[in-house]
Amino acid sequence: VQFVESGGGLVQPGGSLRLSCAASGFTFRLYAFSWYRQAPGKGRELVATIPSTGGTTNYADSVKGRFTISKDNAKNTVYLQMNSLVPEDTAVYYCRGPLWLGSWGQGTQVIVSS
Repeated sequence: VQFVESGGGLVQPGGSLRLSCAASGFTFRLYAFSWYRQAPGKGRELVATIPSTGGTTNYADSVKGRFTISKDNAKNTVYLQMNSLVPEDTAVYYCRGPLWLGSWGQGTQVIVSS
């Protein structure tokens, strides 16, 4: 089981990024997925979740209306579209299925700064 995150980088406030998470080693379409983030000096925070059906998604209040989680079963990939970024979004972003499935990947660094 493996999760490989990509797409992070340095972006100015108000900008956008699209994160990707390539998953492998299990039957992707059967599971819900989540994006988490960990800011410097803080604990890991749940950001967004999408069910196995791809139906109703859920978001942390801090990102609601700005971030969108989606998945592509054909590509075994989970996405996080991040718009209207603010400096408080600076963190390492991780994706996971159920926490009993596999382990944390290396994450992808997002820095929001002018």
